[in-house]
Amino acid sequence: MADHYSHDDPKRYEPTLGEARSRRRPASSAEPDNADHDSMRLSQGDRLQHERRDERGYIRVTLPFRVDLDDSDTELNGNDVSLGGFSTQSQHRFEPGDRISASLLMMAGATELIVPLKAECLRATRAASGNGYEVSFEITEIEPQHRELLRQIIRSALSGRSPNVEGLIGGEDPQTPRKRQATKPLPPARPPKPMGRYILLFIAIGLLALVGAATAYRNFMLIEPSFAAVTAPRIDIRAPGPGILGEHDLMAGDRVERDQLLTNVVNSELESDLILAEAAIDYNNRLLENLREHLENGMQEVSLANSAQPASGDTMTFESVSPEIAQARIEQFETVRDYESSRIAALDARMASNDIYSPCNCLVAWALSSADGVYINESERIMTLIRTDEDDVLVEALVHMNDISRIEPNQQAYVTLANANQPIRARVRNVALDVERQPRAGFPSWVRQQQNVASVLLVPEEPLPAESVGQPVDVRFTEAPLLGAASERIWQGVRSVIQFGDDIYRAATEDNDEVTDEG
Repeated sequence: MADHYSHDDPKRYEPTLGEARSRRRPASSAEPDNADHDSMRLSQGDRLQHERRDERGYIRVTLPFRVDLDDSDTELNGNDVSLGGFSTQSQHRFEPGDRISASLLMMAGATELIVPLKAECLRATRAASGNGYEVSFEITEIEPQHRELLRQIIRSALSGRSPNVEGLIGGEDPQTPRKRQATKPLPPARPPKPMGRYILLFIAIGLLALVGAATAYRNFMLIEPSFAAVTAPRIDIRAPGPGILGEHDLMAGDRVERDQLLTNVVNSELESDLILAEAAIDYNNRLLENLREHLENGMQEVSLANSAQPASGDTMTFESVSPEIAQARIEQFETVRDYESSRIAALDARMASNDIYSPCNCLVAWALSSADGVYINESERIMTLIRTDEDDVLVEALVHMNDISRIEPNQQAYVTLANANQPIRARVRNVALDVERQPRAGFPSWVRQQQNVASVLLVPEEPLPAESVGQPVDVRFTEAPLLGAASERIWQGVRSVIQFGDDIYRAATEDNDEVTDEG
């Protein structure tokens, strides 16, 4: 930088930190003294130097270096250096305005750095020791890369560390420890929004659209019956005759095996008839034995009863008859005895029918309680059994007549049980208008009173549990199996998610109520 002060001004001096103004000396001796003082501090290991500015307008640092002149073999010892210039010790006098081409040789660790440049002499003063001159140069021309190298060396010296090649190669740019002027920080750049957020948003929109389409297709395109439930063939156990129902411990949901004793009916009138019939046949047997005994003894007169039925209500009398008449009466008594024997057999059969046995391996759907001696009439229903074989548990649906034309045998349908998340595929077995042709359990009678529906039996591809007989189910008939399956599964998935959330909400509500009650 150009010198803005007169070269011949004897009162000119360079200010330094740590010195009182009263002790400052004229400029003629200030620069060499300061140079010697800085060299002394550097030799003592004090690398951290204060800032010093002069007419160059740059910060000077004192560090060991040499100046190699290009036009001669002379090397000058350097005093201090800055980005604007440098000062050296020389035995040769330079005149102000002299231009030189030189290279600054600076040590960086074990390596010597060369900074080529061109400079102009600003002034040359005799050294205080009288040996040589103190010459100040201003840098007039330097390559940008060399200027950057010189800047990094100076900044490294200002930070209190010796320059080294490793630090310069590693990209270090040491800062001086002095306080810098505070500048207003720039607002932080807005970070780019992550793409994952937009991807998740698009996925959520796609899932919502898919769920809406599946719901609309399921509710408007698939055929929905008026009512559907799991059914099975029904067997009604009725009373064979009037009487008191015997004790039993069967309840709805119990399983019974074939030929297992279910219950019995106590018919007191039938028991009385059987007792009288047995007494009558015993009476006839005794009469026959007596008559045969009298005839074998050769008696001329045989005492004979006027009736073979003591319970007929007639007065029992005896008369004496000839043996021929007695033989004829024996034949009559034998006929009456055979009749009584047949009557006893009939009464035994009726008594045996009062013991009721299971006709199959079934499930008890309903049973009349036997507590407190319940009296029942003939043909009154005692129990209802349902067959639970693999091919017996089906799904019955009532379809409106307007939609029955769209249903045909072997058409595919989807059945969803209560509290189930996965639909079960089923096939249409038959379509019938007469729903009472085969009695089936699990269908309420009031539902069958509709006049504009038809009964459709569905065979599920997976066996249904027997305990589900009588439970209402959700049935959808589809004419496009692929779309129907996709819409049904999506709907059931959404339903399971909603149900799971509802369960969590209910559990949290119950826990909150318990905590409130304890508090």
